[in-house]
Amino acid sequence: MKHSNTCLRPVAAACASLLAALSHAQTAAPADPGRVVITGNPLASTELAQPSATLGGDALTLRRAGTLGETLDGLPGVSATWFGPNANRPAIRGLDGDRVRLLDNAGSTIDASNLSFDHAVALDPLVVERVAVLRGPASLLYGGSAIGGVVNTLDNRIPRTALDGMGGRAELRAGGAANERSTSGLVEAGAGGLNWHADAFSRATDDLRVPRFTPVEDGVSGPPTRRVRNSAARAEGGALGASWADADGYLGAAVDSYRNNYGVTVEPDVQIRMRRERLAVAGERHLGEHGFTDLSLRASDTTYRHQEVEGDGAVGTTFSSRGQDLRLEARHAPLFGLWRGAIGVQAESMRFSALGEEAFVPDTRTRSVAVFALEEMRLGALSLSAGARVERVSVGSEGDAPGADEIRFGEPSTRRFAPTSGSLSAVWALAKGWSTSAVLGATERAPAYYELFANGVHVATAAYERGDPALGVERGRHADVGLQWKIGSSSLEAHLFEMRFSRYLSLDASGSTILVPDEQGGVSEVPEYRFRAVPARLWGAEIEGRHRLWDGATTLDLHASLDTVRGQNLGTGEPLPRLAPMRAALSLDAAHGPWRAGLGVRHAWAQRQVPSTDLATPGYTLLNLWASRGWAAGGMDGLLFFKLDNLTDTLATPASAIRTLRDLAPLPGRSLSAGVRVSF
Repeated sequence: MKHSNTCLRPVAAACASLLAALSHAQTAAPADPGRVVITGNPLASTELAQPSATLGGDALTLRRAGTLGETLDGLPGVSATWFGPNANRPAIRGLDGDRVRLLDNAGSTIDASNLSFDHAVALDPLVVERVAVLRGPASLLYGGSAIGGVVNTLDNRIPRTALDGMGGRAELRAGGAANERSTSGLVEAGAGGLNWHADAFSRATDDLRVPRFTPVEDGVSGPPTRRVRNSAARAEGGALGASWADADGYLGAAVDSYRNNYGVTVEPDVQIRMRRERLAVAGERHLGEHGFTDLSLRASDTTYRHQEVEGDGAVGTTFSSRGQDLRLEARHAPLFGLWRGAIGVQAESMRFSALGEEAFVPDTRTRSVAVFALEEMRLGALSLSAGARVERVSVGSEGDAPGADEIRFGEPSTRRFAPTSGSLSAVWALAKGWSTSAVLGATERAPAYYELFANGVHVATAAYERGDPALGVERGRHADVGLQWKIGSSSLEAHLFEMRFSRYLSLDASGSTILVPDEQGGVSEVPEYRFRAVPARLWGAEIEGRHRLWDGATTLDLHASLDTVRGQNLGTGEPLPRLAPMRAALSLDAAHGPWRAGLGVRHAWAQRQVPSTDLATPGYTLLNLWASRGWAAGGMDGLLFFKLDNLTDTLATPASAIRTLRDLAPLPGRSLSAGVRVSF
C-alpha cells in the first residue's frame, strides 16, 4: 500500500505559523485545561442547545469497562452495540455504526469498527481521562458520520498546559465477570514551557462469566453454560508526547501504539489480532482580541491492521487501513458587536484494504474536504446560533484484484458526493434556574464504502450483504426541544427529539437466499440483505434529574433517568432494527468524609418493536453496588474502589445487539471487582 499524505500537506505550514508565534512567547503559565473539551461548540459557550454529557475523574473511574460502548452504556440516550465483552461501539438515539462519530482528542479514529460489529474500537478506556458525548446530529462540525451523535475521548498525551515539575498516575484493577487484570500508568513533567508525557497500559481477561443460559447457533441449542465461548482478550499499548506551552496556547505531537488480541464469539476458533499506530499533532494559539482571536490545529496519521486468525494459526482475512486527517479552526471577534463565531476546514483520507476468504468489500479509497462555520449572538437572556457545512466526498473502489478467482466487485469505480448540513438553535434563560432550548437542522451523509460496494458473506451478521453503487446521500431533518433546571446540587433536564429521513440507508432483507460454500465442502443457504435508501423516522425522549435528599456531614443524593427511542421504516411500516427499549435508572449516592457508596437499579423494558427478521427481547432489571474511599498523604492522592455488579445474577440480553450475538453472549453475570488509583 502506498503512503499518502495528501490531506496533511497544509500541516507543515500551519505548524510553522504556530511555532513562530510560540517562539515570541513570554514565561509559561498554566491555562484552563477545560477549554479543549469538545462539546459540539467551538465557541465554548456555557449554554449548549444540544444535549451533552461529560465523564471524568472518579465518575469515569467507576464506570470504566473494557470497551468504550460498555463504559458509556446507560447514559441517557446511549446504548452499546454489544458483540460480547470485546467489541462494543456506542449507539446514540437508536443510531450506530457510521452514524456515530468516534473522536480521539477531536481527531478522527481510523479503524474498522464501523464495518462490522465484531470489530473492536482501536482505543482502550484505560488511557482515557475524559469523555464528551453529544447526543443528536453533529454533522455541522464533524461531518455526515456524526448524524447520530459524537463521542470524543480525551487524554493529555499532548500536554496542553505548561507543567511545572513532575507528576503522574497509576491504576490497578482486578476481578469482574471476565476476571480482568489491568494496570495503567502515566508520568509527565515540564519546565520552562517544555513538557513531556509517557503512558502505558495492559489488560487481560478470561472468557466472560454470565448467568446460566442455553446458547443457540444456526437454530441449534447447545449445552447450558455459564461462560461466553471465545471471549478472552489481551490488550496493551502506550504513548510518548511532548509540547511547548505558555499562557496563550501550546503546540505538540504524540505517538501511540495499541495492540488487542481477542476472541470472536460467533466463530469459536477465530482470534482477531489488532494493531494501531498513530502520530498526532495539535496546537492552539490565542492571537489577540481583534480579528481572528484564536487558532487551533489538529492532525493525525494512523496505520491500522487486524488479522482474523483461524484455530490452526492460519490468517483467514486481513483488514488494514491508512488514514490522515486535518482540522483547522479559527475564532473571530464579535462582528457588529453582536455575532461571534468560528470557521474551520476539515480534510480526511483513508485507504482501506480487505484480503482473505471473508473479505466482503473491495479495496477502497475515501477522501473528504469540508468547510464549516458557526455563529452565535446573544440578545439578553436569549442565545441564538446558526451554522452550515459543505463537504466534498469521493469514495472509490479498486474492484477485483487482477487474476481473482471470483469476480464480485467489478471494475474500479469512483462515486462523488456533495453533502451539506445546516442548523439553527436557541437557548433562553428563564427565571429561577430554568432555561429552555431548541434545535432545528438538516443533515446529509455520503454513503460509506461498504454501503456502496459490499458483495459477500458477512459472518458477524450471518448474511450475504450487497451494496448499491448507485446510492445517493443520506438525507434527514431533525428537531430537539429541551427544558433544563439547576439550583445548587439539584438539576433536571428533559429533551424530546425527532429525526425524519427522506433517504435513510438501510440494510434490509431482500427475501432471497444465496448459496455459498461451507467449511465442510458443501454449500449453505445464506439470506441476502441489500443496502437501499428508504424513508424513515426516529423519535424519543430523555429525562435526567438529580436531587440532594440530605445535606450535612453526610450527604445523600438521588439520581434518576428515563429514555426511550422508537424508529420506523416508513417504506415498509416496520420498526428499525436494534433499537434499545425504554430504560430507567435510579441510584442513591451517599458520602461521608472520604467515603462514598452507591446503590443503583437499571431496568430495561421488553423490546417488542422489532422488524420481521428479528425477535423480541425480554426486559430485565440489574442491581449494582459500589463503594470507594479517597485519601491524601505524602503528596499523593488515592482512591480505593469496589463494585458488585448484577447482584441478583439476572440473565439479560440487549436489544441493541444483533440477533446472532444475543443467542450466544448475554450481559455479564454477578461479579465483584476492585481497583486502586494513585496520583502524585
